[in-house]
Amino acid sequence: MLAASLTACGDSDDSSGGAKTLTYWASNQGASLEFDKQTLQPELDKFEQQTGIKVNVEVVPWSDLLNRLLAAATSGQGPDVVNIGNTWSASLQATGAFIPFDDATIGAVGGKGRFVPAALAAAGAPGQPPTAVPLYSLAYALYYNKKMFADAGVTAPPATWEDLVTVGKKLTTGKQWGLAVEGANISENSHHAFAFGQQWGGEWFDSAGKPTFDTPQNVAAVKRYIDLMAVDKIVNPSNAEYAQNQSVSDFANRKAAMLLWQAAGSAFKAQGMAADEYGVAPVPFPATPPAGGKKVNSMVAGINIAVFKHTKDKDAALQFVKFMTSDAEQIQLNKVYGSLPSVTTVAADTAFQAEEQKVLAGVLAQSAAPLPQVADESKFETLVGTAMKELFADAASGKPVTDASVKEKLSKAQEQMAG
Repeated sequence: MLAASLTACGDSDDSSGGAKTLTYWASNQGASLEFDKQTLQPELDKFEQQTGIKVNVEVVPWSDLLNRLLAAATSGQGPDVVNIGNTWSASLQATGAFIPFDDATIGAVGGKGRFVPAALAAAGAPGQPPTAVPLYSLAYALYYNKKMFADAGVTAPPATWEDLVTVGKKLTTGKQWGLAVEGANISENSHHAFAFGQQWGGEWFDSAGKPTFDTPQNVAAVKRYIDLMAVDKIVNPSNAEYAQNQSVSDFANRKAAMLLWQAAGSAFKAQGMAADEYGVAPVPFPATPPAGGKKVNSMVAGINIAVFKHTKDKDAALQFVKFMTSDAEQIQLNKVYGSLPSVTTVAADTAFQAEEQKVLAGVLAQSAAPLPQVADESKFETLVGTAMKELFADAASGKPVTDASVKEKLSKAQEQMAG
């Protein structure tokens, strides 16, 4: 597996005549890997025309990206430039494998003041130079099918989890389900664990950075999410096996009436769903927040772009980072993906005034919180996300999901973290 993951190492010269060549691992942002390749290639061609630097891109699925990044960081072999989920920033920073964006380096790509402060804050541990800069900004939202809502007599999107369950039951028929989830998607699971945990008054790490996975608050939060399938039965049990955007496809193909996702509009469009067919609303909150519950309904989501220290041409790599975060590319790429720009200079562009972008911007400004910027954050995502995958599998098979079984899974994850 390690050998397979280390193909296409970056090189400053190609074999045919000395032209500079970079290798770029892009994260899967659209409906498919091929969609992303088709979206990015014209921009990479434009960069080559402007600079003479060729960029070979590979779009990596989220299910593989973290492991491949860690393998490249350990081996010192791999691409020159990479996309990373911003929740992994501190974990990847701790490997020491990435170029720090100190004052001089960040100055080479436009300067610290160019980036949205909240996005830049999710690019590394506090008090240290970030080892990435923001590329795309995201937040979670609730997407709902307008026609399905109207046919069921539902006049507004649910604002509480209790309402979502009630609406979901009305919308669960023989032809469709109330809600689609991605039960085997480890990253998605951990993101929801964080947001639900905040709403239920839980924390996943204490002030010293030690894991606190199996607290009563976190147990209740995770159970509330799993119960959408296990107890409320508004989620198709087959969703327990979904790990590659199948829930997005179910929503776009009218198999589910609601979806919790980040900037899903471009994926819907790629599958033939028009923007006027769905509505976008903030993710719900509990009707009666538990003690200590916070008004948080999304992590501060986003994609950063980073440069490996092992690159053979740092200057060329930084030129590419500057290009990708330029005004023109921020407008072009974020418009295609339905995400928000990570630079302050284009936030007011007309491309970002649609309903979806306005809702996402409102969530980021008012009710999103960053995942803990601790070195073990990526392990949290892997371990807690896997525990939730196993709980969804239990729910799908009809095995009861209880407070005790949730606590057992989270305790095991916490022990593995300590190990």
